Amino acid sequence: MTEAAWIAAAEAAADVAGAVIRPFFRAAQGLDAALKEDRSPVTIADRTAEQAMRAVLGERCPNHGILGEEFGLQQPEARLRWVLDPIDGTRAFITGRPVFGTLIALLDGDRPILGVIDQPITGERWIGVEGQPTRFRGPFGGRPGCRPCPELGRAELSCTSPEMVAAALAPGWQRLASQVRRVSWGGDCYAYGLLALGQIDIIAEGDMKVWDWAALVPVIEGAGGRITDWSGQPLRPGGPGQALAVGDAVLLPQAVSLLAA
Repeated sequence: MTEAAWIAAAEAAADVAGAVIRPFFRAAQGLDAALKEDRSPVTIADRTAEQAMRAVLGERCPNHGILGEEFGLQQPEARLRWVLDPIDGTRAFITGRPVFGTLIALLDGDRPILGVIDQPITGERWIGVEGQPTRFRGPFGGRPGCRPCPELGRAELSCTSPEMVAAALAPGWQRLASQVRRVSWGGDCYAYGLLALGQIDIIAEGDMKVWDWAALVPVIEGAGGRITDWSGQPLRPGGPGQALAVGDAVLLPQAVSLLAA
């Protein structure tokens, strides 16, 4: 298959996930959410959307593996593997906030080579391909490209929730937070898309699984930013579960120093 075919498959999967998810959004009677073993919520929309994406990708890319948050791994022997998070931000979804997204990545071994961040409600979509500029479309304007911000004191720092920097990670995160211009909370994958549009400068989070970060890597790097773990090392499956994204690469060693001090 060609790169163009991979992108088309990823976009088709995002389209079908959005078609499944939107009718459940702000359902009149609310949406029941079960708790998984890790205490994270899951709904019928998560599961149905992942099944729909698996069907699309299985038909278009029958020799590829698929790893999804809800239904695990199929074809583990495949070198090329799709990684799916049908609803990144289920808490936002079940409380009627439109900032959740669908994440689709293609890994070559452990390396993300393609990533899609899709916002089913806002209609925004980021497409990242290794070695290429990030593509973006959406109804609210914005152009892909991280903004210059060489000084921590001018930087906007974002994190989805305090729970993602709890316990052992909290001291380093607080050191970083004390040096930036401002801290904002919430956003899930949407915050990473905004960093790729030059609206946010730093994101530092823990408790990240591969389906939470794999799609973000090509999007952030294709927009001129960097995304690593908190020690500045490349994100890899089975790693420490931390993500540090910066729009200006000059910020990376500064942030790593504070997070690890």
